[in-house]
Amino acid sequence: MDRIRIASEVPGPRSQQALARQHERESTAVSYPKRLPISLARGQGCYVQDLDGNVFIDFLAGAGSLPLGHCPEDVVGEVIEQVGTLCMGLDFPTVAKERFTDAHLGMLPAHLREDYRVHFCGPTGADAVEAAIKLAKATTGADEIISFRGGYHGCTNGALSLTGNRAMKRNVAGRMPGVHFLPFGSTSQSSRSAVLSASQVDAALLLESALDDVNSGLGNVAAIILELVQGEGGVYVADQQFVERVAAAARKHGVMLIVDEIQTGCGRTGSWYAFEQYAIAPDIFVTSKGTSGIGLPSSLMFYNKRLNNWPSGSHIGTFRGNQLAFVAGARAIDVIRRENVLGNVQARSAQLIEGFQALRSEHPQIGEIRGLGLMLGVEIIDPATGEACEKTAAWIQCKALQAGLITELGGRDDTILRVLPPLNVSEYTITEALGVLGRVLAAYAVSQERE
Repeated sequence: MDRIRIASEVPGPRSQQALARQHERESTAVSYPKRLPISLARGQGCYVQDLDGNVFIDFLAGAGSLPLGHCPEDVVGEVIEQVGTLCMGLDFPTVAKERFTDAHLGMLPAHLREDYRVHFCGPTGADAVEAAIKLAKATTGADEIISFRGGYHGCTNGALSLTGNRAMKRNVAGRMPGVHFLPFGSTSQSSRSAVLSASQVDAALLLESALDDVNSGLGNVAAIILELVQGEGGVYVADQQFVERVAAAARKHGVMLIVDEIQTGCGRTGSWYAFEQYAIAPDIFVTSKGTSGIGLPSSLMFYNKRLNNWPSGSHIGTFRGNQLAFVAGARAIDVIRRENVLGNVQARSAQLIEGFQALRSEHPQIGEIRGLGLMLGVEIIDPATGEACEKTAAWIQCKALQAGLITELGGRDDTILRVLPPLNVSEYTITEALGVLGRVLAAYAVSQERE
């Protein structure tokens, strides 16, 4: 599979049958197939094939968990070999775990490699967030957390409490108390009123004043948790000065700075971690999606060695000993180094942004283009009002799928076309994907003329 092939309607008959069976038997909380109605059969690199033989470019890539695409040969070989040796090791030391630890610590900036310990968490990024909350509270003796509007940190109780999305919290009682939400200082120039960018409000000043003011209503703050690119919130990139001032305020008040790198980590933004581009050193940072390199469950918390209040058994989980994820992750890092994948992220990001800008010059439905590296978002708007348009975004996503391109929608009203290709995506595949979007946008223009 190295190019789009549409052999039937989308969804085809076999996918329709599989989707019907899923609808009958699985939880109503299923999400992706409701907007991307296909049943996957296999994947290779940047492409997936459904049960009906249709081949699509996959710009969702396991929600960003496949940095080298589907089934990279070198990584698959490591997993197959490990299956016959040891699959589960709990938290005992093993050769596979040591290689994985060495590989991930070795990807940190040289001046930080000796500063952090790594904690192996349960299988999801949300579990790493829970661990970070717990460690921050144990270290400081405080109990409140500052989060930011638009942030997304997971669906477990504590992580959901830190998440800005109000709809996700509906009818969920008993969330973690003591969470305060402040505006996020982004580089966006979007005119959307729901999002306050750094040009509209001094978000760092609001944070600073809240911490400084003894009458601000805050209690004892243990941590500030921050995404440097808010993926689910709409691909908003944090402003450099905002981040620097948040980090300085945290140091001044003895508050732990937690950076959530679950989606931005492992090369997604063009550096191994996004915080490297902001020249900060978080007290704690968490990562998950790309850690195994192949979509196997794995999540990590890194914390500064000076944080000592973390006794045995403080945060445990059976599946933190996933040996298959360990060998896969170590091999994936070997490949990323050998093939200069981070350089490819930067080059393909520039290609995509240039392509989106060219499309925007022809199609007024495209608004702001945001993101870092290969974590990009394209705002879909109503040209008549300049406001984000959910209906148009859904139409574009649907028609792109039928033409062979899988993309996800995100943001406040699902009006951001999200772009999360594998980090080793080729120039050819980017060109092919941009061609699909160009044809879909042209078809949209024709459909509007007929109305």
